[in-house]
Amino acid sequence: MKKFVNLVEVGPRDGIQSEPTILSTEDKIEFILRAHSSGINRIEVTSFVNPKRVPQMADAVEVLEGIQGNKNCSFIGLILNMKGYERAKDAKVNEVGYAVVATDTFATKNQGMTSDETVASWIEVGKLAKKDGVKAGVTIGASFGCPFEGEVPQHRVVEMAKRCAEVDPVEIALADTIGCADPSSVSSLISLVKEAVPNIPIRVHLHNTRNTGLANAYAAVQAGVDYIDASTGGIGGCPFAPRATGNIPMEDLVYMLNRMGVETNVDINKVIENAEWIGDRLGVQVPAMLGKAGVFPAVASAA
Repeated sequence: MKKFVNLVEVGPRDGIQSEPTILSTEDKIEFILRAHSSGINRIEVTSFVNPKRVPQMADAVEVLEGIQGNKNCSFIGLILNMKGYERAKDAKVNEVGYAVVATDTFATKNQGMTSDETVASWIEVGKLAKKDGVKAGVTIGASFGCPFEGEVPQHRVVEMAKRCAEVDPVEIALADTIGCADPSSVSSLISLVKEAVPNIPIRVHLHNTRNTGLANAYAAVQAGVDYIDASTGGIGGCPFAPRATGNIPMEDLVYMLNRMGVETNVDINKVIENAEWIGDRLGVQVPAMLGKAGVFPAVASAA
């Protein structure tokens, strides 16, 4: 098992994109800077998508302007097509993350393309990003199951990963978009993809919809994953996938990894504080457990 795992904060994008409360640009910027202050050095900060479909992301450019100059953190912008890439590049993101989808029905609802068309579009964007000197990674959505078509064969995801790897992405992420995965399937799929594309880092994007998120993260670490996504407080979900609520909570994940002896360089107490802060801004009680239970062992004052 790895002794160090990189964590990616996705709260400013996936965490708030389906929340009914639309945060101000200033609050989004503060959320991002708070996440960075907790020791997280890769943050998915926004998405460059149609603001009519995802109004929570309408101020993507303004958010990027507000965090420019922070040289110790890599800011990621999610994109779904070439137009999104051009917007992200103009906004000077550090990285773009392109989403492809493993099934036709979900791909059509999410991006207006078939599954194969999302891969073809990624290859076009990936080639251009390499020419432009822009870091570009790719995420395979619905890698573990689709809300519309059900089970997704692992060989389908492996073949997509091999095609996506043709343009040398900085990473390939496997997304459990609807939180239906189990530890066995996570471990086996990561192993198969690592074998198929051995020189490309693997990232996982897990949801806790069915309360298996942390178990799946444990399996991912055992399988040698390079990056794990999580959101402060466990907020988030995909607005185009029915009932796809809940990213795995950053603080709960850090606690589990710390207890296992896996280092993350993340300050768990700051994450707990940030979770309370974002919950107040959104007007919700965050799903994470650690803020309720506290870190163990707690340091109690002498009676």
